[in-house]
Amino acid sequence: MNTKRRKQLHAFLQKLTDKILSGGSATHSEAQTISSLQGHEELFMLLFHANTIRNHFRGSVIQLCAIVNAKSGRCSEDCIFCAQSSCYNTSVKQYSLIDVDNILEAATIAQQNGASRFSIVTSGKSVSPRELKKICDALGAISQQGTVIPCASLGILSRGQLQMLREAGLKRYHHNLETAPSFFRSICSTHRFDERVQTVRLAQQIGLEICAGGIFGLGETREQRVELAFTLRDLGVDSVPLNFLHPIPGTPAANLSPPDPLDILKTVALFRFILPRTEIRICGGREVGLRTLQPLVYLAGADGIMIGNYLTTSGRSPAIDLQEIKDLGLTYA
Repeated sequence: MNTKRRKQLHAFLQKLTDKILSGGSATHSEAQTISSLQGHEELFMLLFHANTIRNHFRGSVIQLCAIVNAKSGRCSEDCIFCAQSSCYNTSVKQYSLIDVDNILEAATIAQQNGASRFSIVTSGKSVSPRELKKICDALGAISQQGTVIPCASLGILSRGQLQMLREAGLKRYHHNLETAPSFFRSICSTHRFDERVQTVRLAQQIGLEICAGGIFGLGETREQRVELAFTLRDLGVDSVPLNFLHPIPGTPAANLSPPDPLDILKTVALFRFILPRTEIRICGGREVGLRTLQPLVYLAGADGIMIGNYLTTSGRSPAIDLQEIKDLGLTYA
């Protein structure tokens, strides 16, 4: 990068950061400029400013969450990246909704590993009345224990179903939009993007916090990553989980290449600039995509991670994540 370009980029990032710190917002044009940055020198300049924004709005505490795959496989939907879809021939384990005691055991382990939030996750487009009752029982028990904040990801739900969950003790509903509205039909044909948005809005209307993000590396453009970030900003979600493709044999996405580490870090920083006050949590695919650069997600603007295992793939030891957080002079909750 020549001196002129370096000065121009520094001025652009400093001016945009100052605007955001003063209460302003990034425009689409500014976000597109961030998305177009190339090379490690430009990226490291971006990380410095993204970290400044995170420190200002989110502080130095990294939020930890964990999940349990409470019902696995046999999903009717055809999301191209998902090992649990019945449309594809994968080696994923298939089982019905696990017992309440097993869910509670997983919540206890999550708390012991440092997580403050714990989510019950089920495969499928939605849940049956019988499954909903069992999940409500589990939420009530978790709430009574008071060791972790109960969350859930149960698919596309009605207002009545969401209300039952809230009354049982649910605090936050997780429902990813997955990708930009303009790209959604390329990754799923069995339900519509607006169905996912409607579930988010219904959950908000009854007073639930919302965790909604997406997955990157499915063939979306840089512009579509920006589009997703602005969609989430317009929805006013509370937490944005960022996932990165971990190709699963048997799925249509099996032959796609995951984003490389610098691309992932740029995406995290992009979302921090667009969503300066929102929790940004790094989730599935980080081990595959980031490899040895995982600690840099915090410098890129992230203030949360998912620890432990994911739905159908294994994560690394939570102890490693906790040590990295401490080594960076940060704390966790």
